Amino acid sequence: MSADAKDTGRLDADIAEWRAAITRHSAIDASDADELEEHLREQATELEAAGLTTSEAFQIAVQRMGHVDRVTAEFAREHGERLWKQFSAPTAEEPAIRSRPVVEMIVFALIAAVSIQVGRLVAQQTDAFPTWFVRDASLFVLPVLIAYFAWQRRMPRRRILPIAAFVAVVSVIVNVYPFTQNSQTDALVAIHFPVLLWFVVGIAYLSDAGGSWRRRMDFVRFTGEWVIYWVLLALGGGVLVGLTTLILSPIAPDAISPVLMWVLPSGAAGAVIVAAWLVEAKKGVIENLAPVLAAVFTPLFAAMLLVAVVVYAVGGIGRDFDRDLITVFDALLLVVFGLVLYALSARESTKPAGALDVLRLVAIAAALILDILVLVSMLSRVAEFGFTANRIAALGLNLILVINLATTAWLSVRMLVRRASGAPLETWQTGYLPVFGAWAGVVVLLLPLVFAFG
Repeated sequence: MSADAKDTGRLDADIAEWRAAITRHSAIDASDADELEEHLREQATELEAAGLTTSEAFQIAVQRMGHVDRVTAEFAREHGERLWKQFSAPTAEEPAIRSRPVVEMIVFALIAAVSIQVGRLVAQQTDAFPTWFVRDASLFVLPVLIAYFAWQRRMPRRRILPIAAFVAVVSVIVNVYPFTQNSQTDALVAIHFPVLLWFVVGIAYLSDAGGSWRRRMDFVRFTGEWVIYWVLLALGGGVLVGLTTLILSPIAPDAISPVLMWVLPSGAAGAVIVAAWLVEAKKGVIENLAPVLAAVFTPLFAAMLLVAVVVYAVGGIGRDFDRDLITVFDALLLVVFGLVLYALSARESTKPAGALDVLRLVAIAAALILDILVLVSMLSRVAEFGFTANRIAALGLNLILVINLATTAWLSVRMLVRRASGAPLETWQTGYLPVFGAWAGVVVLLLPLVFAFG
């Protein structure tokens, strides 16, 4: 192959990647992309003729045309009506390419809704209801989401079978464990089982590209957007349920409880699939909503964490440190971890450090100090009263968070001092995510055995 042919092939590949990036935004259609591509090729050709390499010509041409986000923002202002017509019926000029994904979403949402009701009816026949139902609720919904992504991505059977086998084995193990009444390990499994299954959802979502840190960051973005959509759907469903209750109260008050028993679980389960579909369908419109919220709340959490560090450093946690306080601190630290992840997902990995990175480092440092104070207090409690399942689970999670926060702080300092890019920080964060999934697996599968299911 000649050098000219190689250069042409490289330019075509670069432009294809650039085009894929801009067409993710619904404000730009195929004709707009064609026009932009034509201008980009003209710029690159002129620069090559001036003596630049193909790679240099492409990079400079893109810079001259403007950053992709700025280009799409300009198109959004000019063609804003496109953002409001994504769910309209296809026209003669617009092929009906969206009908099939919608139908598939509805089918899987109905499967999830039926599945959760089957689980509820089965649980009501046992003596362990509602404990059994709460522990296994995610088992009736998240495998449906896994199947939805496997279907959407046309996942090959060689990848589907190991995922299905893992979910089946873990589900059987969890349900054959003879948990004692009001046992700590049963409650811990109920909390960590959905986390473990969510990591399996991530495997299905990423399909064959799970090893790429960039794709893992895509799943982080998906998770944040999915939570937002599910909460919005839940709020809308709450309004609907409230109005239904008001309507039924005067004429059929006895029907309210049965209606809620059928509507609430089914709606919550179906919303899991609907929210996933919305994230994918509306990605071009609010793709960065979760990271933007993270950027807004990072300064607020940094201030709150600094106050908490001062208060607890001066006053001490002492003997008042109990299970409820453990839960509060773990939730707080996990929120900080989420803020860091989503803020990173919003920034360009090649962008130099800025003011928001400084605020994020303050939040990370304060959270790290607070986590160390918590660990010291927890270890003193363990030395005095011994190990329990709850303390082991909390200690493990806090150790994982300490390692993550300490390394994140170090990488953030290096990024700020050297004015370097955030790529090493993103690589570390996304590479560390499986540790949380592994710990969830330990809590679900091993802790009940260690503590005799008590």
